[in-house]
Amino acid sequence: MSASITPPAGIDPRKDTLIEYPSVFPIKVMGAMVDGFAEAMCQVALQFDPGFDPTTIELRPSKGGNYLGVTLSITATSREQLDDLYRALTSHPMVKIVL
Repeated sequence: MSASITPPAGIDPRKDTLIEYPSVFPIKVMGAMVDGFAEAMCQVALQFDPGFDPTTIELRPSKGGNYLGVTLSITATSREQLDDLYRALTSHPMVKIVL
């Protein structure tokens, strides 16, 4: 038996969230300190937000210098977009953690 994923008539699934769309939404991604990590994360962000500006990313190396934290501020337009972006980031081979 499968659950219905279609909301009942008159119910707006966008109201079932604390995020107001569209809005700027920061996503923190951590991976190993390797060449190309930040650029790869920007490419993923651009797939889900064509207006994403790579010059706005924030970089934070770990104390030991082994990891790099990247904050991507994307324009969130829906819960589905955010869910798809999180799935793409968490499945990326260079990514350790997504917050």
